[in-house]
Order: sequence, then structure tokens, then C-alpha cells
Amino acid sequence: MCESKHIAGDCSLQSHVSINKLRGTINRKCVKGIALSSLIALLIQFFYLPPIHALNLREVEQITKQQDLISQAHQFRGDALSESAIADAQILDPQLNLGLFNLPIDNFDINSEPNTQLRFGVSQSFPRGKTLAFKEKQTKWASHAEYQRASDEVLKSIQSAREHFFNLYYQISAQETLEESRQYFEQLVDIANSYYKVGRVNQQDILRAQLELSRLDDRVIELKTKEDLVRAELSKWLDERAFEPVENDYPTLPPLAPLQEIIDSLINHQSIQAEDAMVSFFNVGVEIAHEQYKPGWNINVEYRKRFGDNIDGTNREDQVAAMVKVDLPIFTIKRQDRRLAASQHQVSAAKLVRSDKLQSLRRAVLRDYANWERLSERSKLYETRLVPEANANARASLIAYQSGITEFTTLAQARITQLNVRLEALRMKTERSRVHSRLLYLAEGAL
Repeated sequence: MCESKHIAGDCSLQSHVSINKLRGTINRKCVKGIALSSLIALLIQFFYLPPIHALNLREVEQITKQQDLISQAHQFRGDALSESAIADAQILDPQLNLGLFNLPIDNFDINSEPNTQLRFGVSQSFPRGKTLAFKEKQTKWASHAEYQRASDEVLKSIQSAREHFFNLYYQISAQETLEESRQYFEQLVDIANSYYKVGRVNQQDILRAQLELSRLDDRVIELKTKEDLVRAELSKWLDERAFEPVENDYPTLPPLAPLQEIIDSLINHQSIQAEDAMVSFFNVGVEIAHEQYKPGWNINVEYRKRFGDNIDGTNREDQVAAMVKVDLPIFTIKRQDRRLAASQHQVSAAKLVRSDKLQSLRRAVLRDYANWERLSERSKLYETRLVPEANANARASLIAYQSGITEFTTLAQARITQLNVRLEALRMKTERSRVHSRLLYLAEGAL
């Protein structure tokens, strides 16, 4: 009996040990399997899943600089004019003259008449004065203007891309702010529901909280629409990269120079340099007009082959002829004088365009710099006072509502005010950066 019990106990112990061993083996296999699965998953993620790249302002600037098509077009025009300048400095190609003169038509015999000649000649024209040198110089100035326009277009595109990027940052950040506020209003719905169940508030508070939630959803949809529009604008330069996520850190811009320094440097701005090049272009046109009062030249040299024999039986001698033609600019009242006056008017017009452009840039600097300073002040005010005060007001309204001191309408209005102040602070910050971008175009173009 005892022996059987002992045997039974041993069997039970052995079974328990075997089960424990089996469980340990299974656990180890499970752990190994889980570890292996995790390792495989990590390897798949590492090798096959592309990393999420966040777009930043520096990349936007670099891509815009490379992908701006208008600036490339101006660059090609400048290259074309540079090639044309070399061609403009060359004299006209010589002319080859070949003809049979004084051929009798009764018998078409080239030997019967002593004045029958085969003439072979070369003529070369030379323009008036230094016209060719001035034309080369004029075309070079036109080329220089195109190169300056190309540089100006790059700066314009970078400015536009910067403004769109800050606008995109605002749309995304505003959506995040609305999502945070949505959590607050969801809490208000829960609080109103709990108070309604115990009879502390009426159903209107619940409906008002749900209404504010719906209005937040509408504002999020509106911001997403604007985000899509801004990304579409950026795709002009970034293509598909315009739809990548945006870096969370707020974009930074180079610092601005003092106002007077920017104004003084505007004469070196690319757009002004382009207008200066056009003034020089038309000034050279005046020089070309002056050259038209000088004579032009044409030189012609001919070799004249004669046929047949003289009366005494000797061969008729060949002949050589040389001629010089000279233009005589005598009647200048309705030609040279008019063209000189026209070229002078072109210079006056170009100078006025240049002055108007400089005044426009100066006006833009004064306007945007004043706007930038006021936005800086307002942004600081929102950061140091309005946002903290709105947050404190919202917290105080919540405590007062929970204590039964104020109504739900006051609490909801406090939360809405807090949200609007936060959004306005964000808008003020990004708008200040957009104005900063416009000022950088005016300042960087003068470097």
C-alpha cells in the first residue's frame, strides 16, 4: 500500500517534472520565435521601408534655385546675345562678281569684238566709322541685362517659395492647434454630460459643446484645403516633394540689415543693374547714330579677261580695274538727325524706367520694413502677454464652471478665445517671416 503510494507519488512527481520541462521548452521556443519574428520585422523595415523625410526651408531654397525655369530662359537669352555680339563686330562677307560683258548677239562670238570681256571681281563693304565696334558693345549690354534678370528671377522665386513655405507651416501648425483644442472641447462635452446626469446643467450646454466641436472640424477642413492649395503652388518648383511632411522646427531666415543700409544698397540690386544695362544699351545706340554722319566705304577689284587677237595678230591684253565707292551723308535732316533724336529719346525713356524701378524698390523697403517692425512688436506681445493671459482665463473659467459660478457659455467663449489667440499668435509669427522674406529679396538682390 505504501509502496504503491510511493510509486504513485514518484510517477506524479516525474509527470510534474516532465510537464515543467515541456513548458520550459515551449516557452524557450516561443521566446526564440518572437525574437526571430521581431528581428525579421526590423530587417524588413530597415531595408524595404523608405525613411520618412521632413521637408525644410533650406531644401526648398536649393531646389527652387535649381528648378526655376524663367531664370534659365533669361540665362539662355544672355548666352544667345553674347554669341550675337561676336557676330555683330564682324564686317560683311565679301561679294564675288562674275560676268560676261559686251558679247555680240548676232553671232555670240567672244573673239569678234575687242571689248568683249569676262570679268571676275571681289567687292568689300565697310560700315560707317566704328559702327561695328559699337554694335558689339550694345549687344553685350543687352546680354548683361539678361544675366541680371536671370539672377533677379532666382531671387524672386526663392522669395515666393519662402512665403509659400511659411504659409504651409502655418496651415499645418494651425491644424495641430485645432486638434489640441478639440480634445479640450471633448472634455467639455464629457463634463456637460456628467453634470446633466446629476441635474446641474441643462441639455443646451451639451448641444453647445457639440456645436463647437463641429465648428472645429469645419475649420480643420478649411485649413487642409488651404494646405493643399499651398502645396500645389510649391509644386511649381518642388514637384512631388511639395507633398512631403514638413519639419516641425520653425524655419529660420538670415538676419536683416538696418533699414538705411538696405535702402543705400538698392542701386546694386539685380533689377536695377538690369535697367542700368539697358540705359547703357541705348547710350551706345546714340553713339551708333553719331557714326551714321560718317561716310561708308565699298572697295571693288576686278580682273577682266579679253578674247581674240588685235589687228596686228597679237593677243588682246587682259585688264584690271579697281573702284572705291563712298557714301556721302549730305542730306541728314530726315534720316541721320531723326535717328539720333530717336536714340536720345530711348535713353531718356530708359533712365525714367530705371528711376521708377528704384523708387518702387525703395517704397517696398519702407513699407515692408515698417510692417516687419510692427509685426515683431505684436508677435512679442502675443508671446509674452496675450497667450498666457488667454490660457489663464480659460483655466479660471473651467474652475469657475466646475464650481457652479459661471455658465457653460462663458467657459466655451473662454476656450474659443484661447484658441483664436493661439492661432493669431501663430499667424502673426508666420506673417512676420513672410515679410522678412520679401525684405531679404530686396536686401539679397543688392549683395
